[in-house]
Amino acid sequence: MLGVTVFPEYIQSEGIELLLDNLLNRAPVSAVSISPYVMSLCPKEQGGEREPPADAEKGLTRLLERPLWGKKEVWVKASPSFTPNLDLYDGLRYQPSGATDETRDLGPIISEFIPAAQSRGLKVYFQIQSAIPPGYRVQFGGPIGDDRPLLPNGTEPDQTLDNNGSLASPHILEYGAALTTDLLQNYPEIDGIRIDWPEIPPYFLESIFTDFGPHVEQFARANGYDFDGIRELATAAYNRFFGGLSNQDLQAYIQSPDSLISDLEVSEEGAQLKSMIVANLLKRFREAMDTAGAKEKALIPSAFPSPWNQLSGFDYKIGGEIASAISCKYYTMHWPMMLRNYSDALIRHSPNLSHKLLADCLCRAFEAVSPVPDSSDAFQYPAPQDNHIVSHTALTEKQKLLESECTSAPVWPLTHAYGPIDDMVARARAVFSVSKKRLWINRYAYLTDEKLSALGAMMKKGASD
Repeated sequence: MLGVTVFPEYIQSEGIELLLDNLLNRAPVSAVSISPYVMSLCPKEQGGEREPPADAEKGLTRLLERPLWGKKEVWVKASPSFTPNLDLYDGLRYQPSGATDETRDLGPIISEFIPAAQSRGLKVYFQIQSAIPPGYRVQFGGPIGDDRPLLPNGTEPDQTLDNNGSLASPHILEYGAALTTDLLQNYPEIDGIRIDWPEIPPYFLESIFTDFGPHVEQFARANGYDFDGIRELATAAYNRFFGGLSNQDLQAYIQSPDSLISDLEVSEEGAQLKSMIVANLLKRFREAMDTAGAKEKALIPSAFPSPWNQLSGFDYKIGGEIASAISCKYYTMHWPMMLRNYSDALIRHSPNLSHKLLADCLCRAFEAVSPVPDSSDAFQYPAPQDNHIVSHTALTEKQKLLESECTSAPVWPLTHAYGPIDDMVARARAVFSVSKKRLWINRYAYLTDEKLSALGAMMKKGASD
């Protein structure tokens, strides 16, 4: 069982039949996810956005491996592939992007792609954003006003990679439900919805200490949580990590790596509150699908692996009881970037911290970089030709752990196609081998023909083992 994320720009650039031929002739693909938008070239100076995304400027090193309209780096703008039903959004804080000339001229290709793929035996899902209105594509949109996530002191984080709104915001949840209904009405043949970032993405250290905004406070009090107590403990932990950490603390974390994660979680009640907020969001999407007459269609959230999910609020056991399946994201090029974000923040507030101890401490706690470098300064976003510095054994163990926790729904390992071909296949094999023969690949933009063929060979061999 192999899924591939194929964003609409490649359907437009390569054509429906050629793209499907290429996928199916090279690998045993059984599913694809697309998104409800279309894309057109647009100069940067006219508001165009870079494809591929820059990942907080650290991903500028990477280029597309499958050219878009003949180029490996493009500036584009996106439009919805459908005309939204505005009645569904009546009175909501967030409104969908309006249909454009591109919607009219280019949008029909999405409606054409779905039955074409299904006629070849593929499941077709829409991937949307769970908390970034208008939700069609990660690179635009975002929250306004009191929907922005807040730190315990009531301020907004200085640094974020994502643009998620508060997961507890009724405005975010109402928009997500309306968008889901709209998509199912416009594309009733779709096989399901995949939602990205239904959690608090922990790309930066500050993000781990959100959300303490008014919507979370209201949710906490309504569900019997001691919000004031949780915030007081989180404030103390935040002040400790942002200015009160010592080398002795790092040495203690090296001896007991799990204690770093538990200290970042702050308190058991606070962690439970986060997970309940995430679960409530998942339930709202599931309820919207069921109400729209799509009970048989799949809801598949994508989430961080352990131990990041403990900090993001995504509980795989609870999520599996709500969702049809869960995709676990093994985006290993992000992992050293995240550890570098953490170490830079810690050193900025505590300049005397040892860079060597920081590297050892973070590597042990997150099992995300191997071998351990001599300094946290060595944490870098890998260049396209660089192998990802991650232990394949650690990947296997993370997948095994989450499958043991999520007993009600399958966990699809979701690996990234970015990186050298042999390294990409080895990373995929590490999780595929323990995942009941399931695998999802993100993204088609980095799946050269050679990578697709190598992936197909690996899966066929693995299926026969």
